[in-house]
Amino acid sequence: MDQGTGKRVGGDVGGRTRGVLLWAVLAGPVVSVDRLGLNEPRSAGQQLTALAVLATAVTLRRTHPLPAFLLAAALGLATAPSLFTLAYGPAFAVLALLLGRRADRARTALIGFGAIAVAGTVKIAVRDVDPTVEWAVLMATLVFGAVFPWLAGRYWRQGRELAAAGWARADQLEREQRIVADRARLRERARIAQDMHDSLGHELSLIAVRAGALQVAPDLPDPHREAAADLRAAASQATDRLHTIIGLLREEGDEQAPLAPAGESVAALVERATASGMRISYADGEGRPGTQGDPVRRELTEGTVHRVVQEALTNAAKHAPGAHVTVTVTRDRPATTVTVTNGRIGEVRSDAPALPSGSGSGLRALHARVTDLDGTLEAGPHGHGFRVTARLPDRGVAPRPAAPRLTEARRRTALGFGAAVATGALLVGGTFAWYAYTRTHSVLAPADYARLRVGVPRAEIERVLPDRTVADPPLERAPTPPPRGADCAYYRSSGELFTSVAHFRLCFESGGEARLLDKAVIPTAQDQQDRERAR
Repeated sequence: MDQGTGKRVGGDVGGRTRGVLLWAVLAGPVVSVDRLGLNEPRSAGQQLTALAVLATAVTLRRTHPLPAFLLAAALGLATAPSLFTLAYGPAFAVLALLLGRRADRARTALIGFGAIAVAGTVKIAVRDVDPTVEWAVLMATLVFGAVFPWLAGRYWRQGRELAAAGWARADQLEREQRIVADRARLRERARIAQDMHDSLGHELSLIAVRAGALQVAPDLPDPHREAAADLRAAASQATDRLHTIIGLLREEGDEQAPLAPAGESVAALVERATASGMRISYADGEGRPGTQGDPVRRELTEGTVHRVVQEALTNAAKHAPGAHVTVTVTRDRPATTVTVTNGRIGEVRSDAPALPSGSGSGLRALHARVTDLDGTLEAGPHGHGFRVTARLPDRGVAPRPAAPRLTEARRRTALGFGAAVATGALLVGGTFAWYAYTRTHSVLAPADYARLRVGVPRAEIERVLPDRTVADPPLERAPTPPPRGADCAYYRSSGELFTSVAHFRLCFESGGEARLLDKAVIPTAQDQQDRERAR
């Protein structure tokens, strides 16, 4: 037997053992309630049938939790229309708990609750009893004996699922951490590659511009002109080769290179490009209110402005050598704006050699950097030239509100559950108060009953009668049928609650002085069984 089969067999044996123990616990009230006198006595056949139904329900609790719960509810409804029974109440609540624990969907459980409420209401309606108390007890029993245990089972199920999901998430994070560690070196190479692409590419472009200007100089001897042409071609080839190598090192979507330039300001960058032969007009709104604020944010903004100008000048040197370039930096709240515009095509000298066109990866990387700071980047034709515009806000986009904390979610759940419990407690408390009131105010003392004589007018008897009569007397246990045409009233012999007590029946004439025609004692079910055995 392999390990998996052993675990499965062991689990089956353990499940059957737990099922037997659960059935024994639920069968305890079924057997003991009658012996303690807390319920109407039932025959041995009824008890055996109830135990068999409970065994079936316990067997179905795992695979078919809803039918198992409905079987327990059927036992309660068969015994009392209000569903409240001491014999089957524990099984009803436990199977409702297991229904919430096992059932996948809540809709099936809600349909089951509705079916039980309808069945109990119909049974109460067809009986000749006071429906108010019975229906209130039915609803209270359904809420506290079924809905609340079902909710507890659902909470139990969700807790176990969340715990399992948490462990699975921890395993996933551990695997992802190993992947991140493996890719750390690749990301570092990508950052270095990006920096090399931006910095060295810019320097090589300036070398090519200088060589191109030297090549077209009118007073340069032909051997030197050819050397300058070779130098320009070599710089162009080095730029393309650098781009190819960097493309192999850099992966799409990797972290961007550090935004801060290596100790160079935008003014120094423009001055160095001008010294290389580029014609540049530069305007910088340095020191305005837009530069004030968070130092980290300001440093990131300045680094991104430097990168925008560097990339734009590099592209201008490649695609429009000799054209006039205008660089404008505006620092004003609520954003810093940098604009780099190439001159018109007509401004480019016809004999100025053009550099090979690029792939546009520099602008894509630049766009990613700008958007990281919640900014916008626009690049495209402008007139007969080209313009790059970047706008960087002084502050980032406000973060979204944080998700509610787990403690806050638990607090709201506890408040909602507490409100439901309080509502149910009021319902049950009111129902019990009404039940106790009707039972205790319909008691006729046995001594007063013994003093009543047949033929006495009702007006005299009413002085000893209680305020209320019994709305649901046990008519099936009456020793004799009531006189025809008589008006009968029923009273309890004791104020004990939730126990079977003897009842008194008083029948009066329908008209005239309404004299007492008949009086009888309706015994309890146990007393009636004892008398039948004695016979």
